[in-house]
Amino acid sequence: MLDQILKTALEKRASDIHLKVGSKPVIRTPNGLETLEEFPPISIELFEIFINDILKNQPKKRRELEEEGQVDLSYSIPKVSRFRVNLYKQRGTFGMALRVIPFEIPEFKKLNLPPVMLQTALKHSAGLILVTGPTGSGKSTTLAAIINEINKRFRKVIITIEDPIEFLFKDIMSFIIQREVGWDTESFFLGLRAALREDPDVIMVGEIRDPETAKTALHAAETGHLVFSTLHTLDAVETINRFVGMFPLEHREQIRQMLASTLIAVYSQRLIPKKGGGKIPAVEIMIMTQSIKEAILENRLHEIPELIEKGKSVYGSQTFDQHLEELYKKGLIDLDTALLYARRPADLELRLKGISSESVSGEDDIFIT
Repeated sequence: MLDQILKTALEKRASDIHLKVGSKPVIRTPNGLETLEEFPPISIELFEIFINDILKNQPKKRRELEEEGQVDLSYSIPKVSRFRVNLYKQRGTFGMALRVIPFEIPEFKKLNLPPVMLQTALKHSAGLILVTGPTGSGKSTTLAAIINEINKRFRKVIITIEDPIEFLFKDIMSFIIQREVGWDTESFFLGLRAALREDPDVIMVGEIRDPETAKTALHAAETGHLVFSTLHTLDAVETINRFVGMFPLEHREQIRQMLASTLIAVYSQRLIPKKGGGKIPAVEIMIMTQSIKEAILENRLHEIPELIEKGKSVYGSQTFDQHLEELYKKGLIDLDTALLYARRPADLELRLKGISSESVSGEDDIFIT
């Protein structure tokens, strides 16, 4: 029945499927959450069958589920689709969330992402690029699209370390090795450390979760590798703070220096409602410049948003609010959405009404109606 549920969800253009004991399946579609009424509530016995199907031949993952109460892995229906799965315990029974992963890697130009994100990645052969955002913001899809563009254009050895493996790459110009945490390697750190002995040109680490992985990623970038990874952070400033903050106080100055010398860009994205239905990415793009490098080295991170904003015309960087303004002017999002997701909604509303906030002498004298 699991495959029947998943196939029905795909027919309804679902992006996510939620299952738990005692409830009917619930899916997330472009129109919101929908219950699959054609299926009965899932019994404990049936859910155990689901778990056995998904964890077949994966004793380490089963042990992780039992010991930690949750586990990440992948599941596929041949010739239909792949799914990223999070199995978890809840109220003494089980639940799972499945995210649909297409077999085909989407083309970058079809993701509605700013072209500078790809251009920046393609023109560097060494350094660190971080793609950040909350869960479900499209980070994995963005990374897969960029990696596949490298695959199409260059002869490189590309190693990915993922938990779980999501998109399956096919060698085009490049030679691609994909390793799954818990299956092919014990951890991101051990997989990344081993990757440095496997002659890579490009390394993609699914997520930086600990200081050992973070420092090894910096070392890889310093020694001539192009490294991509993700963090669950909302913007460039939070990303740098989180990265440096993984380390003890006595090591942070060294990490700050390494990060300033290797970081190429931070792409912070989230998916927001698109006019007419569906979602569209809004992205803050921080491209490393000398001014931003100095701000990182001197721990003046509060200056970075202004530096990003000023660098738009020269470097292609942009704040969230600049991108929201652009999406609104193109008719891709409505005003309410733009203001809801803006970092500085009052300033954005002034700009969208054609009023320069810099020309306003005092906020108290202005009323937006």
